[in-house]
Amino acid sequence: QVQLVESGGGLVQAGGSLRLSCAASGRTFNSYTMSWFRQAPGKEREFVAAVSWNSGVTYYADSVKGRFTISRDNAKNTVYLQMNSLKPEDTAVYYCAADSRRLMYGSTWYAYGYEYDYWGQGTQVTVSS
Repeated sequence: QVQLVESGGGLVQAGGSLRLSCAASGRTFNSYTMSWFRQAPGKEREFVAAVSWNSGVTYYADSVKGRFTISRDNAKNTVYLQMNSLKPEDTAVYYCAADSRRLMYGSTWYAYGYEYDYWGQGTQVTVSS
């Protein structure tokens, strides 16, 4: 079992930055693919970013590429999402997700939320214009 707890959300002005954290419990964290998804009011949940177990592979949604960076610290059982140049359209609840499958170049499953084994409770990010 893996439990995920997100933190770091809040209210920020457009152009600002936030760093989200996702703390994981469980001895197998180091082997899990970790991802961030988000869900805005009235919209479906969407993929944001994913990182492989050894940080060797990362994927980003086109909408955040160049502005967001996903990283992980396996010694701390934590994955991060650094969000820069935030826009009002980034406003959403951000969720951390974990899956036991390996993320590799050419993988496609990572973008689909139903593929993931574990989810956090979410953290609200609000970007004002």
